[in-house]
Amino acid sequence: MESLLGAEDTVDGRALRRWVEFGVEALDQRRAEINSLNVFPVPDGDTGNNLLFTLQAAAARIGGPVDGALTASDVAEGLARGAFEGARGNSGIILAQALRGVADAVAGLKTVGARDLAAALANAATLVTGALSAPAKGTIVSVLEAAADGAGRAAQGTDATVCEVAVASADAAADALQRTTTQLDVLAEAGVVDAGGLGLLVLLDCLVEVTTGTRPDRRMELAGASRPVVEPEIVDDHHDRDHQEYEVMYLVEQTDEARVAALRSDLDALGDSVAIAAGEAGCWSVHVHCCDPGAAVEAGLAAGALSRIDITCFALESVRRGCADDSAAAGSGAAAPARVERAGEQPRAILAVVGGDGAAELFEAEGATVLRAEEISAPDDLLEAIRALPSRDVLVLPNGALSAQDVVAVGARARREDRDVMFLPSSSVVQGLASLAVHDPMRATVDDAFAMSEAASCVRWGSLRYADERALTWVGTCEPGDSLGLSGHDVVVIEHDLVTAGASLLDKILAAGGELVTMLVGAHAPAELVEQLAAHLDHRHPEIDVVVYQGGQRSDLLQLGVE
Repeated sequence: MESLLGAEDTVDGRALRRWVEFGVEALDQRRAEINSLNVFPVPDGDTGNNLLFTLQAAAARIGGPVDGALTASDVAEGLARGAFEGARGNSGIILAQALRGVADAVAGLKTVGARDLAAALANAATLVTGALSAPAKGTIVSVLEAAADGAGRAAQGTDATVCEVAVASADAAADALQRTTTQLDVLAEAGVVDAGGLGLLVLLDCLVEVTTGTRPDRRMELAGASRPVVEPEIVDDHHDRDHQEYEVMYLVEQTDEARVAALRSDLDALGDSVAIAAGEAGCWSVHVHCCDPGAAVEAGLAAGALSRIDITCFALESVRRGCADDSAAAGSGAAAPARVERAGEQPRAILAVVGGDGAAELFEAEGATVLRAEEISAPDDLLEAIRALPSRDVLVLPNGALSAQDVVAVGARARREDRDVMFLPSSSVVQGLASLAVHDPMRATVDDAFAMSEAASCVRWGSLRYADERALTWVGTCEPGDSLGLSGHDVVVIEHDLVTAGASLLDKILAAGGELVTMLVGAHAPAELVEQLAAHLDHRHPEIDVVVYQGGQRSDLLQLGVE
């Protein structure tokens, strides 16, 4: 490939736009690799996704191919605004702030020369560091700082070229990335480099490709960084940080710098990974990891008007992203979740009605007592299972196995026997899994029931099955053997081909949005079904994460949950 530089060895709007296109493509190709390295600040496995989605939002602000009328300044400003509006996660806010630093540094320039590029990277590093309450060594921040330093040294010569500055910044970033393993204990323990730092290096190498025509291949160069180094010089001061349970993000408007400074102080007291980035027209993007998301939101309300509030529970994400092997191992002997032991009474019990061996193992691994749906012939079977529990305090996840009338009847009979029984509104197994993920025995029963019910309600679910008789549905008449897609309890898809039905069902459920699809595979699902549906999601909805469990249920070929 030839260099895309403009006249006189400069980066113009066209070249900058091509850099973004290369960056989106490269992050998409390597996001799984980047996700797998994500262990700091929390091991939530989404750094690659967040960087990709943020850069896609930046690119969308630019629109189609750039013509000669757009300057480097125009493109940089569009990228900065798009990234700010679409930033996802901690790494997304950092990338957005870096792009803001570049845009500010090249404001008014038609093209960017060697010294302009060095100044832009330096300003990016300065703004990113300023946005973070506690910038940490061994992260994307130190990799960005190294890139800026490398660019600055290369630009000192009177005859320095943009190519030389771009190559120097990327090479310096690569060296800094290898050092991250020696700078954070969690990276050293895992034997990996920093995920965000690798994402940044991918983007800098794309800039090298734009300026020189060749993208560096650093896979062998970085291979040694995938293993722990000898005697790492750890400088991590975050090892003893409190475990945070939630990620909170929102935009703050109608505020000023003094109130934002007070907000930063409040959030620093509540949690860590605090990032506050300035946008345009007095709008600020806020990010924090904390244990009390309500308090984080209240702190924002005290600072100004909030919008786009996004709260993510790490425990729920961990369960959804966890592999089936971990679940099976837990079910075969791993310790159950700690429970509160009150004097004179048994801890609260969770009873889940579940069909399929694999699904039962998932619930048992999380500490629930399982009643197999296949063994229920009458509502009395559920009542007997409640009676058999040692605790009088019981939360039940029916998971759609019984009718609402049966649930009410069983609950009334159980409570007459001096048991505190609450049935949670889980209409499917995937909703039950989401509900169980946020169960906390330390909470009061009513609070725990509310949190679990809310988690279940946030999951839109559907299923695939074959029609066993001719019937009239909302979308027409189905014949025996037709492939049916259900959203909740309603048939919304009728097709002759199962994969086509599944793809159509996914598109319909995801029309309202979503970030994670959970697939619970039934006992009689065709072997290629999940692979083909996953390929459809990767093509039509690349922003979606997919988790697959072998449920083994006989009721549905496939059960889907969208969060």
